[in-house]
Amino acid sequence: MPADQVLRHHAADRLYHWTMAAALLTCLFTAFLPILGWKFEWVTAHWIAGIVLTVAVLFHIVRAVVWQDFWAMVPGPRDLRSSWRFAMRALGRAGPPPQRDAKYSPLQKLFHLAVAAAVLAIVASGLLMLAKIDTPFWRRNPYWLADAQWGMVYAVHGLCAMAMITLIMAHVYFALRPEKLWMTRSMFSGRISREDYVRHHDPQRWPVPEAGSVSRDDGAAYSAGE
Repeated sequence: MPADQVLRHHAADRLYHWTMAAALLTCLFTAFLPILGWKFEWVTAHWIAGIVLTVAVLFHIVRAVVWQDFWAMVPGPRDLRSSWRFAMRALGRAGPPPQRDAKYSPLQKLFHLAVAAAVLAIVASGLLMLAKIDTPFWRRNPYWLADAQWGMVYAVHGLCAMAMITLIMAHVYFALRPEKLWMTRSMFSGRISREDYVRHHDPQRWPVPEAGSVSRDDGAAYSAGE
């Protein structure tokens, strides 16, 4: 890697991100376009995309627990303190400046938690709903749950799907803002400039290898207190 660049996302994490994005968008398009009047055979594409999404999420969970720091995306005391300082500055109050971020900012961590909750609910309810369709691998069995229980499953699935539309719109909006493009580019290349690293991140909270040395995995670089 060039000396003036820092590894932010490994290839496996970029592959997961784009696989999840493709699967989730396919699920949303095949779910909502028929409601809007686009008539096509959507069921098969929907459940296949759902299975792909499920496998991607399981891969991400295992990778985060085994090879990365699972707690890296959980807001900690430093994030809360920095967010409070930022809010006070925004209101014109005097006080110390916000701290520089670890690898991920407090807002990124909160956004990740919201997406995780919505996607996990979509996956769990979607897997239950597979019992109501015929596929080459199993026959439908709609009697697993009572009607009222199926109603709850469909309600959770639909509400979380609508929530994901809002989250995706927010994600795309912030990803395309000029001041955030340095992070967006890293989801394609995996790297950020060392200048952006120094400007936006606290080296004590996200230490990275010196130029020319071998890096460890993404999440493993976090300090124990993060």
